[in-house]
Amino acid sequence: MAGDLSGGDLSRLRQLNALAVIRVLQGQGSLTLTEVARRTGLSRASTEDVVRELLSKGWVAEAGATAGGVGRPARRYRFRADAGRVLGVDIGGHKVLAVLADLDGNVQHSVRVPVTPQLDRLERLEAVDRAITECLREAGLTGGEVWASGVGTTGLVDGVGRVMLSEALPQWTGVDLAGHVRRLVPAPVLVENDGKLAALAECWRGVARYAKDMVFLLAGLRTGVGLVIDGKLHRGFGNASGEVGALPVLGWIRAQEHLSAASGEAGDVFAAARAGDRAAATAVRRYVKDLALGASALVLALDPQMVVVGGGYSRSADVLIEPLRRELDRWCIRTPEVRMSTLGDEAVVLGAVRLALDDVQDRVLDGRTSVVSHL
Repeated sequence: MAGDLSGGDLSRLRQLNALAVIRVLQGQGSLTLTEVARRTGLSRASTEDVVRELLSKGWVAEAGATAGGVGRPARRYRFRADAGRVLGVDIGGHKVLAVLADLDGNVQHSVRVPVTPQLDRLERLEAVDRAITECLREAGLTGGEVWASGVGTTGLVDGVGRVMLSEALPQWTGVDLAGHVRRLVPAPVLVENDGKLAALAECWRGVARYAKDMVFLLAGLRTGVGLVIDGKLHRGFGNASGEVGALPVLGWIRAQEHLSAASGEAGDVFAAARAGDRAAATAVRRYVKDLALGASALVLALDPQMVVVGGGYSRSADVLIEPLRRELDRWCIRTPEVRMSTLGDEAVVLGAVRLALDDVQDRVLDGRTSVVSHL
């Protein structure tokens, strides 16, 4: 019969139901079976079966009972966010930031190692090792206790964690980041472009939580992009989506030169423009004009709900947002909402955490991961 479910279909349905229950319980404190059933749309019997299975696997724990009322108090259940840890790493030109987070994505330990854009490959990889090792030591964990790792880096990244092309960091093209990090944390290591990870974080914890279509501009010493289409991070066929900056005519290659020519340090230029310095204001205006060209091309192609500006320059929202909005008005048929990120320079590492959590949840979904096996 067309309505029959095969064994594989039933198994998949159980996995989907389990993930639905986990997502309802995450970050909620504790819920009763009735509350879980109502929020997932499952029957009470199905909810009870799923919760029983998650209890046996260690993903869920009892959290006492609800007092009051008539009859036996209702049992309550909570997601075991404390049962595992994921690692997030942001490898940038000026810092390597490593964080450890619980299964709800709450950062509990972080280590920042300063670096410079001029470091060669070995020196930067040594900084990565130092950040990860110190973070594990602070948490009192071994690398084997980390369930998954997400790593953000500048440049194009292939599907197995290798940097295909990087023009921002010396000798960075070709480095096998997944293999390198896996020496310290043997669980799955996922590597992604920093702009894409920042976009992922913005939709998870930032100002774009309600936006299904969004262009994220990573504005700093270079300009990167992350695209979210229909609520999902868009990578493209070869993981090279959003690389409009490769077209010299759009101006992103030269955009930062306006700021460095004015002062040498972008933060100083923004501060001077804020204070009314005419030369600094001109430099910022020229930078925004170049930034807006590529942004307008993306807006015209995608018609997003929102454009979010993040990265190192996001702290200067007061001198960037309005000029950028005016430039978009010049070129775009419909100007989307323009917002500044509130995640600061932690956007990439939070996106790396989200990437690792997604991998853990995918392995829950297909039955490959049990909390009990990690205890």
